[in-house]
Amino acid sequence: MSTPEPAGDSPAARPRPLIIDCDPGVDDAIALMVALNSSALDVLGITTVAGNVPLRLTEYNARRLRTLLGRPGVPVYAGCPRPMVQTLVTAEEIHGTTGLDGAELPEPDGEAAPQHAVSFLIEALSAAPEPVTLACTAPLTNLAVALIQRPEIAAGIRAVVIMGGGVNRGNITPVAEFNFYADPHAARVVFESGLPITLVPLDVTHQVLVTEKIIARIRAIGSAVSSAAADLLTYYGSMRHPALAGAPLHDPCVIAWLLRPGLFGGFPAEVRIETESVLTVGQSVVNRRRLPEGRQPVTVLDTVDSVGVFELILAHLAGAGN
Repeated sequence: MSTPEPAGDSPAARPRPLIIDCDPGVDDAIALMVALNSSALDVLGITTVAGNVPLRLTEYNARRLRTLLGRPGVPVYAGCPRPMVQTLVTAEEIHGTTGLDGAELPEPDGEAAPQHAVSFLIEALSAAPEPVTLACTAPLTNLAVALIQRPEIAAGIRAVVIMGGGVNRGNITPVAEFNFYADPHAARVVFESGLPITLVPLDVTHQVLVTEKIIARIRAIGSAVSSAAADLLTYYGSMRHPALAGAPLHDPCVIAWLLRPGLFGGFPAEVRIETESVLTVGQSVVNRRRLPEGRQPVTVLDTVDSVGVFELILAHLAGAGN
């Protein structure tokens, strides 16, 4: 079953209000480069959380990227510095000690907003003149805490598009993907909320592999943004698992789906997150045979036109900074 075309994403449509919840991270960085250079997306704010690296770095990295992209008016909010229950785990072995190793990025041209990311989510979703889409590319702590504090904000959410989980694989354990493993209790809150969720799992992102040829095409664009992207991806690619033909470009798939959902296919399913078992904590259990009663099923993506995704990314990087 193909995923539905989101309304309002044609070139003539009004830009879609969007909040990006992230933990930059190299693949988050590429996602931000695409989103902040898209006329189809109205980025209301960037919320950050501890994940790939600690919160002080994810927030700092978001501001560095905002400066690189020439978007000082997009506010950045620091959120939760640790998971709801578990001890913080990070991924410096993939993204480097700064989270954005491999590239020379500018110092931020402004501070983070003083408001906590959770408070911003509650305020923005409560007061928005039209429902807002959430692009979640990190552990789901910020959104889960906001939903616990004010469950009524669900009325202000148009859709939640989440990079996380895996139907048939994990990447930090045999069965768990990093974002859900890093805060499984938050993921469980979000998936039990009844929100309209599209899940972008490892099964899809492992089809979108960055190769040296792709990096060369990005570098050939010749802008400051594309050069930074190429440098980041070169480092990121050097950290990939040797069994893979390239580095999986996880988080940009969320933005690609928002811009070109026709590049993806998926199916409706019930998704539950394991929080109790030491052996399988963080696993996303996907049941496509029995849909949840009383709430909307999750759309789980399983196919992707990877060539189309990279062409979309290249097109947006070519316009960045111009």
